[in-house]
Amino acid sequence: MIDETLVVVVRVIFSFFTLLIFTRVLGKQEVGQLTFFDYINGITIGSIAANLATDLSATTWGHWVGLTGYAVLTMILQVISMKSRYLGKVLEGEPTVVVKDGKILEDNLKKMRIKVGELMMLLRQRGVFNITDVEFALIEVNGKLSVLPKSQYLPVTPSDLKIPSNKGGIATELIQEGNLIHQNLQQKNVTKEWIEEQLKKQGIDQIESVFYALYLPNGELYVDLYGEQVGNEEDISDYPGPY
Repeated sequence: MIDETLVVVVRVIFSFFTLLIFTRVLGKQEVGQLTFFDYINGITIGSIAANLATDLSATTWGHWVGLTGYAVLTMILQVISMKSRYLGKVLEGEPTVVVKDGKILEDNLKKMRIKVGELMMLLRQRGVFNITDVEFALIEVNGKLSVLPKSQYLPVTPSDLKIPSNKGGIATELIQEGNLIHQNLQQKNVTKEWIEEQLKKQGIDQIESVFYALYLPNGELYVDLYGEQVGNEEDISDYPGPY
């Protein structure tokens, strides 16, 4: 029993780090961006890794070869898709227009094996309740629906109104749980003295009392203190109980 447990522990460690390496090599992709094949392929790779860890009826080598084979083939397909536009379309597919100028393209809808009711549901999920407002709607390779409203229904932007707008950017963490992040300070050319000065302007004496602080794109400091009270907690439930 002890020997079997040790074998499983060793195989779990081996399987875990093998899977970690392969997922890093294969790249990052959100679950919502995966095609159906990518999703099934990921499940298969995970299943082989699980068998590698716990299936003592087969050798570790056999499972590892299978796991490696799936990972290598996936990488090869990724390279082929990037190198060849034609083969990329064959392997991954391409977006399909299902609505044009407010009209449903029935033939394309049939090719995608999507019912009209499902299309309307996808439109509603994108905030479109009137199909006549749609200029184009496409089913992407991952099954998501992309919608382009007609120009008269597009939101107005500052550019449309000739209004100048500030340049956007990414906020940078400077303090986390009372600790300065020195690497980010150097990146933004910000000193500890500057932070202390900004905190004093907000009536804060110690950096240790700051739970979280961000350097905003406009050069200001966002500060969140420990134990701040923001009023009554919001309760969005319409069912008070009992549970």
